[in-house]
Amino acid sequence: MRREEIVEILSEWNFWGKGLDVGIERKFYVNYILRLLKSRINKIVTVFGVRRSGKSFILRQIAKKLSEEFGEKNILYVNFEEVRIPKNLSTLLEIYDAYREIVRPDRKPFLLLDEVQEIKGWERFVRSFHEKNGGRIIVTGSSAKLMGEEFATLLSGRDIAIEVFPLNFPEFLEFRGIKINLSALWSERKRLLSELRIYLKWGGFPEIVLEENERMKIDILKRYFETILVKDVERRFRIREVSKIEFLASFYITNVSSLISYAKISRLLHIPVKTVERFSKHLSTSRMIFFIPRFSFKIKEKELSPRKVYSIDLGLANILGFRLIENIGKYMENLVAINLISRFRPPLSNIFYFKDSQQHEVDFIIKENLKIKQLIQVTYASSLDEIEKRELRSLIKASNLLHCNNLLIITWNLEDEIKFKEKKIKFIPLWKWLLKT
Repeated sequence: MRREEIVEILSEWNFWGKGLDVGIERKFYVNYILRLLKSRINKIVTVFGVRRSGKSFILRQIAKKLSEEFGEKNILYVNFEEVRIPKNLSTLLEIYDAYREIVRPDRKPFLLLDEVQEIKGWERFVRSFHEKNGGRIIVTGSSAKLMGEEFATLLSGRDIAIEVFPLNFPEFLEFRGIKINLSALWSERKRLLSELRIYLKWGGFPEIVLEENERMKIDILKRYFETILVKDVERRFRIREVSKIEFLASFYITNVSSLISYAKISRLLHIPVKTVERFSKHLSTSRMIFFIPRFSFKIKEKELSPRKVYSIDLGLANILGFRLIENIGKYMENLVAINLISRFRPPLSNIFYFKDSQQHEVDFIIKENLKIKQLIQVTYASSLDEIEKRELRSLIKASNLLHCNNLLIITWNLEDEIKFKEKKIKFIPLWKWLLKT
């Protein structure tokens, strides 16, 4: 391609040209990534996450912010899903040369490479650019081909990986145009409870939150489910037993917040345990689902114990027939799990569930380094009378065993603090916990 032609295409995507719609700003991701890009230590920033979680719009928002601060011509944004761009490494080199020659940045540029997996050998260009200190660089990849672990391998540890999740509850409210007075939350609780029910039902994929028609929401979510399965799992891992992995995916998403055993699923599907384990890992890699292990002081016991399974987005469970009204406690627990894994880095390494031989169970154990930081139960309750004694007893048992006195029960609409068996237990409504964490 001629360099003038390349720049003409790029001008449609960059703010030194026509620019693009940047949508509603995802402030947490934008601000965090901007800090990394402007830090004294030059690291490649890699962005990954479940399909349709909003990675490309976040990249556009970063391009706009950088353009405003450092000058439009010092930012190069390239979307490699642009059909007019040939998908080869030489084109990537031509793009950068054309940008340098015609746009002429006056400082070391910021390179934002979106859907970079479309270019075979892209990592060679990125590593070379980084090693020569040519500027700062951020890349995103589709979960069909690139996730955090693969970025680290391809870039030999030169990167900092950021996982993007569907909208959290504060972002959900912002996308729906709802402003909440955080200093007077209880006066807003009726409205917040109503919005929380909508959020629990439809989840946080940005396109779903912005879509008003319920029939369209269902159709879009079904397409997401099918696309993740086909592109991010079946094609990527060359699955032959398609019907069985599709059944497994549906089984997991309609059994969120439940304990699962590979051996039991093996008997149900009539396939080897190793195959169930492999299929489960593939589904987890796509970020459609994730697992939380049992806490144990013994590594082998932890690995052999059943895991708890969660969906990355509750809208997917809704369209597969997992009814909110009948399973609201499980939906609440799943939502807490999503919130926890999005806060902890690396994901899942510090989060467990607790269960002992007497069937005392605690939904979440938060561990930092060698110390247990917090124990969390989740229950659909709006008064103390609705709290089951077994949940309190399980907290106390785990508290004594793990030497942790930070005990929390996340409820539907109860805020209180009690003493039970000489231990202080706090209660907080889910809507308030989601807004405060």
